[in-house]
Amino acid sequence: MRIVALDDDALQLELFKRAITDMGHSCHTYQTGAALMKDMRRDTFDLLLVDWHLPDTSGPEVVRWVRKHVGLDLPILFVTSRQEERDIVEGLDCGADDFMVKPVRVGELTARVGALLRRAYPAAVNEVLEFGRYRFLHETRTLEMDGKPVELKNREYDLALFLFQNMGRLLSRDHLREIIWGQTSDVISRSLDTHISRLRSQLDLRPDNGFIVTAVYGMGYRFEAVKPKSEDTLIPT
Repeated sequence: MRIVALDDDALQLELFKRAITDMGHSCHTYQTGAALMKDMRRDTFDLLLVDWHLPDTSGPEVVRWVRKHVGLDLPILFVTSRQEERDIVEGLDCGADDFMVKPVRVGELTARVGALLRRAYPAAVNEVLEFGRYRFLHETRTLEMDGKPVELKNREYDLALFLFQNMGRLLSRDHLREIIWGQTSDVISRSLDTHISRLRSQLDLRPDNGFIVTAVYGMGYRFEAVKPKSEDTLIPT
């Protein structure tokens, strides 16, 4: 998962990064709300950690912007020194999903982050996933289509699984590259496009089969379930 930590304290950001990395996720850090909001216009993330006091704006203002421009599904956790009841109420009312008070205890942080991720992305923790004619077997890293295994390379399997787990979400190119090739990868954009094209062909992803992958200009890709056209055809009586 790609997680963002927004805090004006560099030492606090380093603590977040170590804790999130130890959980097996990647952590992107920001010290101003403006920098984060600028990147979120063209990039996507899976969870936000937000401080209240920022040099250019406030945590609640950032959360309101995210809810208006990004959506309601992205999990957000306030991590702040504010601890009055009215602060907690305001933080949750502006759109955050959870609230924890500094000083940060790493065990509590990882527990809250884990709980938010499980709630937001329940499909990511299942051992067997079924989507119509497609069935993912986590233990053997096998994808079956209509009960028959599909020959996929490791990265193709990872990409297919991630797309199905995030059905309906707009996923930035950086998000997809990082999940499949790693945070420090310098893989070129054409490699991602080639992998998407191969999956379209190998999995027969088209409207008649109920699933499509759409390129979104300047952003990335969206994988969606659609109603097969045959179901829309009226049969004369």
